[in-house]
Amino acid sequence: MKLIDWYIIKRYLGTFFIMIILFVPIGIMIDIAEKIDKFKENEVPFDALIDYYIDFTWYFSNLLFPIFLFLAVIWFTSKLANNTEVIAILSSGISYNRFIRPFMLSALLIAIITFFMGMFIVPESNKGFNEFLFKHIKKKGERNTNYLFKQINDDEYIYVSSYNPIRKRANNFTLEKFNNQQMVSKISAESIRWISKDSIFRLTAFNKRDFNGDIEILSKAIYKDTVFDFKIEDLAPVNYKAETLSMFRLNDFIDKERENGSILINSHLLTRHKRYSLPLASFILTLIAVTMSSLKRRGGMGVNLASGIFLGFLFIFFDKIFGVLVTKSNFSPLLGAWLPLIIFGIISIFLLKYAKR
Repeated sequence: MKLIDWYIIKRYLGTFFIMIILFVPIGIMIDIAEKIDKFKENEVPFDALIDYYIDFTWYFSNLLFPIFLFLAVIWFTSKLANNTEVIAILSSGISYNRFIRPFMLSALLIAIITFFMGMFIVPESNKGFNEFLFKHIKKKGERNTNYLFKQINDDEYIYVSSYNPIRKRANNFTLEKFNNQQMVSKISAESIRWISKDSIFRLTAFNKRDFNGDIEILSKAIYKDTVFDFKIEDLAPVNYKAETLSMFRLNDFIDKERENGSILINSHLLTRHKRYSLPLASFILTLIAVTMSSLKRRGGMGVNLASGIFLGFLFIFFDKIFGVLVTKSNFSPLLGAWLPLIIFGIISIFLLKYAKR
């Protein structure tokens, strides 16, 4: 690579990370101002707050990644244009395609970092972030906990009338087992509770009916400790469960949820598709930012920055809109994740053709 390539790559990456360093503290201060009353009301421990804002840093950086990238590229490319450095580079015989090569190499590095963050680091931080909000801020509303029905494998179905995720207890529990569409056993209990220290389920007012042709065998107990082939959390998984799983665990989770007929399967598939689409956004967003800001404009850097902020938020807007369509309707998760990139990819092609003129 030539000296100019290293110069652009260092400016690109340096400005990008500076944007993150500048804006993350602002995001933290805004979040504190918004939730300070809740923190006081719920007497949130200081160490829990520290852990929360460490997780928040990863969450916030991942959420506003398009904005940071747009601003970084537009900022230093506009400075190059205002100092007539872009004109000097192109006048030296370097083609526009050759000029944007170091930008694309930088985008490749950002894409690799974003990919591994999205697959392994961000999910773990999302878990702590969302669990904190559920415990101290939101309390309710992250999951349906009443009248729950679930298929746990090909032959077994469970039902509970209500579930308390904090106490890990459910009421009016029923487990039905079938063989060739014939019920072979039915377990019912007034309540079921997960005993963590013993890794068992405790059922109160236990009843079990086994069916063998015309013969019915009835078993009863005041309480019974046993094990089942499901986790207590499976009764009502939180909506954000997929966001907290690493790549390999997410694939296994989706396969299991698909087998169980989960109503959240589209949301989980969308999460998986986004982990692949977001890193590729680095290339499209970089190309748009470079072509927008490489020419010297009347109004200077301010116009370019305003345009960059607008397009960055527009990208996030499209991403959220299609995400809502997927979770609230039968819209394809594949299209929901990739359509924003397709739309902005078309925009980048038109801008590139215009910039080459």
